[in-house]
Amino acid sequence: MYMLINCSGCRTPLQLPPGAPSIRCAICQAVTNIGDPRHAPPPPAGPPAPPTPYSHAPPGPPPNPHGRKKAVIVGISYKYSRHELKGCINDAKCMKHLLTNKFRFPESSILMLTEEETDPYRLPTKHNMRMALFWLVQGCQPGDSLVFHYSGHGSRQRNYNGDEVDGYDETLCPLDFETQGMIVDDEINASIVRPLPHGVKLHCIIDACHSGTVLDLPFLCRMNRSGQYVWEDHRPRSGVWKGSNGGEAISFSGCDDDQTSADTSALSKITSTGAMTFCFIQAIERGHGATYGSILAAMRTAIRDAGSSTGPDLGGGMVTSLLTMLITGGSGGGVGGLRQEPQLTAIEPFDVYAKPFSL
Repeated sequence: MYMLINCSGCRTPLQLPPGAPSIRCAICQAVTNIGDPRHAPPPPAGPPAPPTPYSHAPPGPPPNPHGRKKAVIVGISYKYSRHELKGCINDAKCMKHLLTNKFRFPESSILMLTEEETDPYRLPTKHNMRMALFWLVQGCQPGDSLVFHYSGHGSRQRNYNGDEVDGYDETLCPLDFETQGMIVDDEINASIVRPLPHGVKLHCIIDACHSGTVLDLPFLCRMNRSGQYVWEDHRPRSGVWKGSNGGEAISFSGCDDDQTSADTSALSKITSTGAMTFCFIQAIERGHGATYGSILAAMRTAIRDAGSSTGPDLGGGMVTSLLTMLITGGSGGGVGGLRQEPQLTAIEPFDVYAKPFSL
């Protein structure tokens, strides 16, 4: 029988094997010693410290009076495999730069999972991704702003329980998906959407193939080329609840469920990036970040224009200069006319041109 204890560093629940005197946390690596409760010191006075993914991180700025900001950023290149992608780690670095510089996320509250991490617990394996998603929503309170960004392979598999409109589950592919399996949209929804309490805001930016409804959110915003839109009801016929516990969840994804996402140098002209991640950041940096509708329309226009005779006007903003710092070779040549349409999904419909966007 396993005993459940909280990590002494980040408070993540850990399963302690019978008789073990201590356990190391896979998220923050803190070692929690199990002592005789009769000799335990009295609990400290005052509220507990907020969880942090880094037990060794220097103290950050004081907590935001409007709530904490936390993010999980995953970029997977599948290096040295037949599935290799060129731009995903660049995507992760660009997203971290955007969150820390534009939206004032403390660096200590961003958990990065990429193959460049030297810490084995920060590699984007299936187990580490699951633990990171658990950490993201753990202990969240009204006013908190949470972000999950993923850049890597996505896929789909047949659904047999009747809770998918198209008959397929959408999936994310961890670094070790060939041996450990994929992470299915049902699990992602149960992990980071359903627990959200009232007053907590979750944004997901998913740059992967077949990612339109990878969070299994109940409503999808179907927008045409002129910017007109309708909300499609994707609630399961089975009646299974895919919403939250009162919190807000909104997702931008790279393409529709039956489309693939590009890993390309057609947009930055400098190095490979995920087309969706690049256009999301560019939309915000170039003044289109006022509402969800303005971001989605700008992203779709940029991707549609990629590889055209004129090509997208990239300017000289933060994204392009940041990508210059991240040059790692590129994928060699652009791709004309990227065939993907970024999607917006949410727990409930709203006016996309009236609702202000903020992280």
